[in-house]
Amino acid sequence: MTATPTCVWDVKATLGEGPIWYGDTVWFVDIKGQKIHRYDPSNGQAFSFDTPEQVTFVAPLSQRQGFVVGLKSGLHRFQPAVGALQPLVQVEDPALDNRPNDATVDAEGRLWFGTMHDGEFTKTGSLYRMDAEGVARMDKDICITNGPCVSPDGKTFYHTDTLEKTVWAYDLAADGTLSNKRAFVNVKLGDDIYPDGTVVDSEGCLWIALWGGAGVIRVSPAGEIVGRIDVPAPNVTKVAFGGPDLKTLYITTARKGLSDETLAQYPLAGGLFAIGVNIAGQPQHEVRLA
Repeated sequence: MTATPTCVWDVKATLGEGPIWYGDTVWFVDIKGQKIHRYDPSNGQAFSFDTPEQVTFVAPLSQRQGFVVGLKSGLHRFQPAVGALQPLVQVEDPALDNRPNDATVDAEGRLWFGTMHDGEFTKTGSLYRMDAEGVARMDKDICITNGPCVSPDGKTFYHTDTLEKTVWAYDLAADGTLSNKRAFVNVKLGDDIYPDGTVVDSEGCLWIALWGGAGVIRVSPAGEIVGRIDVPAPNVTKVAFGGPDLKTLYITTARKGLSDETLAQYPLAGGLFAIGVNIAGQPQHEVRLA
């Protein structure tokens, strides 16, 4: 993996995050910029929606009902055709000063997402599962939750504790319960390098974005680093597999926390990047609430 990704949209996101491939387009957010972004690679058209507060992820709803999005105040339904947001559920007490962070949808239509402390210094975050029965807390006592994702066979769930630099694995039962939590990989690549968003490809390998590490690593199901893509931006936040064959890797990045000197060195920081790979991802599933 020696090629360099191309910046397809120099959007200069403060905290670009959560890319997904849906409807032949890339959807992602700028958490601190309070925007939902959409990029169409077929024609290069890009569009942004403003949100009234921090927006942390987008996940498509079944039957073309729009998206579930995470806002600081909780989960909302987003209708892109009219730009409307409708409250769904307040997940936590606002006094915690938490916000949702990363999310994924499994093959059963369950939404998995985490919350984190917005100031990034107390372990008040939790991991949640939302399905037709409601929202259930699945793990807790985490400062920055990240990277929920599921193996291709649906039997292993992964979740990243960013500040602990650890990706955890759990057994995922058919009914959505988690058990047998164990450390899957410790990402120790440097003092200021942290694992951010994570996805699993069709071969069961994890692609872990590196905050402070200017790249993405590919980790085998055995926990070994088997590949790396360098990205011309220090803070890499997450990837999504897109394109008709799911072999185009879209990469979000962030300008948050970078000095003027660093931004001068990495002028494309905060951009959306793309690169072709020879491994396909998994399809984007839809949230089913009924």
